[in-house]
Amino acid sequence: MSMMKEFKEFAMRGNLVDTAVAFVMGGAFGKVVSGFVDGMVMPLVGMLTSGVDFKELKWVIQHGTAEVKDAAGAVITPAVAEVSVKYGAFITVIIDFLIVAFAIFMVVKAVNRMKKAEPAPPPPGPSNEEKLLMEIRDALRK
Repeated sequence: MSMMKEFKEFAMRGNLVDTAVAFVMGGAFGKVVSGFVDGMVMPLVGMLTSGVDFKELKWVIQHGTAEVKDAAGAVITPAVAEVSVKYGAFITVIIDFLIVAFAIFMVVKAVNRMKKAEPAPPPPGPSNEEKLLMEIRDALRK
């Protein structure tokens, strides 16, 4: 079997295609949730916390400085970028994650409930031969 044929069979299996669709849908759902959190949830949380913008929350480790030039335009002191830990953006991403995780939990819970809803088929009764043999057995016992 050629390598291309083997790869084609592998790629066209139902599980692989389903997984690819799930990744695409998950990425799109993640963007929707991020838009929801950034545009609706975080402004409300900011209002409740006296106007705090969580995207701007940070812990500055080293303040940045602008570059200093002399009259001729030569750079005397180069600019230094600010070094900070942006924990506000991290809080926003955690909220995104919690919403996505809860939504996935609800979907999995619904799928599991639908799987359990199907009752197990009753065990098959005795066949005609078994019934006849049981009648013969009962007759011989008498």
